Amino acid sequence: QVQLVESGGGLVQAGGSLRLSCAASGRTFSSRAMGWFRQAPGKEREFVAATSWSGIPTYYADSVKGRFTMSRDTAKNTLYLQMNSLKAEDTAVYYCAAGPAVVVTTNYDYWGQGTQVTVSS
Repeated sequence: QVQLVESGGGLVQAGGSLRLSCAASGRTFSSRAMGWFRQAPGKEREFVAATSWSGIPTYYADSVKGRFTMSRDTAKNTLYLQMNSLKAEDTAVYYCAAGPAVVVTTNYDYWGQGTQVTVSS
C-alpha cells in the first residue's frame, strides 16, 4: 500500500501562485510513477501532470504547460506542483496519484484525498 497526502491548496487571486505538495509513504518503491489530476464541480477528473521518480518522462496537460511545474524530492518521497499565473478555470480539487507507469489517464493505483484550489477572478 502507498499512502498519499496532499497539502498546499487554498484561495488565491487570478494571476497568483500556489505550491501543492504530495507526501508519499508506505511501499513507495512499488509505484514508479506519480501524477497530479484535478476535478472541478460537475466535471470529470482530468490529467494535469505526471512523471516518474527519476524525472523521465514528464508530461503536462496543454492547459497548464508553461504555468505549472512539477518537481520531486526523492529523499522526502514528496512530489510538488508549482502553479503560477493561475486562472479561474484552474479551480478544482487537486489529487495526487501513484502507479506503476507514467500515463496521462486515471489509471493509477493509489490516490490522495485531494486539496482544494480556488482561484478568484
